[in-house]
Amino acid sequence: MWDHKMRYGRKLSSSEEAYLQKIRQEALNKSPNTSSNKAAIISSIIAVLAIIGYSVSLDDSTDHANVDIAQKDVEIARLTAEIENLQEQLRTKTTSNENAEKVAVGVTERNTEQEQGSEKGSLHDVVHVVDGDTIKINIDGKDEVIRMIGINTPETVDPRKPVECFGKEASTKAKELLSGKKVYLEEDATQGNLDKYNRLLRFVFLEDGTNFGEYMIKEGYANEYTYKTPYKYQDLYKNAEKEAKEQKRGLWADGVCDVSVTASTITTETKKEANTVITPAVPVKKENSSYTCNCSKTCPNMSSCAEAQYQLNVCGCSARDGDDDGIACDADCQ
Repeated sequence: MWDHKMRYGRKLSSSEEAYLQKIRQEALNKSPNTSSNKAAIISSIIAVLAIIGYSVSLDDSTDHANVDIAQKDVEIARLTAEIENLQEQLRTKTTSNENAEKVAVGVTERNTEQEQGSEKGSLHDVVHVVDGDTIKINIDGKDEVIRMIGINTPETVDPRKPVECFGKEASTKAKELLSGKKVYLEEDATQGNLDKYNRLLRFVFLEDGTNFGEYMIKEGYANEYTYKTPYKYQDLYKNAEKEAKEQKRGLWADGVCDVSVTASTITTETKKEANTVITPAVPVKKENSSYTCNCSKTCPNMSSCAEAQYQLNVCGCSARDGDDDGIACDADCQ
């Protein structure tokens, strides 16, 4: 490969051969560690040798015996400098390309995250967690109540119903995940925009993309709930409930509650609202009232909707029922 025979049959001297070998080794050592760039450097050296050989052959054609070695050494040094400059350019270009690739990957990842977030719109502040399936959020400066699609947690705040077993646990978990946080909302055209209480019907997602409804069902804090028509994540939620039952998590755990409510105890009004068979029967935990009458206590200061209803029904605190519908603290308890 490195037979440097010049024109007219003259070979390079041993010092010339050694010098060119040095150039070759330096090119290999300094070139970027890619086969394509090494090939480019070596090709450049071969081209340099060809130029040198041509130059020498002209000198030889004038006077074979008087080749100006010093002049040729100067030419070799000049070309060596050019090769080193080329190597530096290649290194700079390679580093620049590698950095550009890293930046491109980072931008792509950020864009993907932004696209995933934008699919569900903007983030909204959680103002208040009512219970495991109902929250209040701020949308453009206005507080809105959100009833989550596809899930139902044991009752804790409806004054018309007893506190159901595992309801407090579900409510506590919801507060742990949502209180003071930001969430994404997703609509489902099959379910409509509002329920009959004028609550927005939405799916709720945490900032990291976690589907809150799926999580609550899978961990046994809620059961899957279909209202009239199938919804977008119905299969996902049903599978989550199946897993929770099989793993006996949360409200599906053995012996979690002692007293059960059968399907026959569900009120006619509730059946009409759901328009579906409610299964399984949700246990109810019986508790003695420990509330005391205090009509100066406002809704935000109530420990629960059950206490608010106690103040209205037992204590006669009518101020807690501004619209006279029999339900205390409507904004939080409907």
